[in-house]
Amino acid sequence: MEDNWKGIREALPSTCQEVLGLKKHHRNKEWMSIETMDRMKERKNKKTSIKNSQTRTEKFQAQAEYIEANKQVKMSIGADQQKYV
Repeated sequence: MEDNWKGIREALPSTCQEVLGLKKHHRNKEWMSIETMDRMKERKNKKTSIKNSQTRTEKFQAQAEYIEANKQVKMSIGADQQKYV
């Protein structure tokens, strides 16, 4: 019984992959530009720098940079939405 179940469990995913193929990746939000995506990555990096800062002054400086990057991302998203509509 266990051998049969193991065979089914191994055969089913491989057969599905052959018939259906791999999952195709696509952009979730097609209205969002590449520049906005880059700014979001930059914002994420600044957020990690806040977490990794060791002194209080480093943390305040990193927070100020993050706030500015966050504003830029929000403005860029708004502009992209207006262009899409």
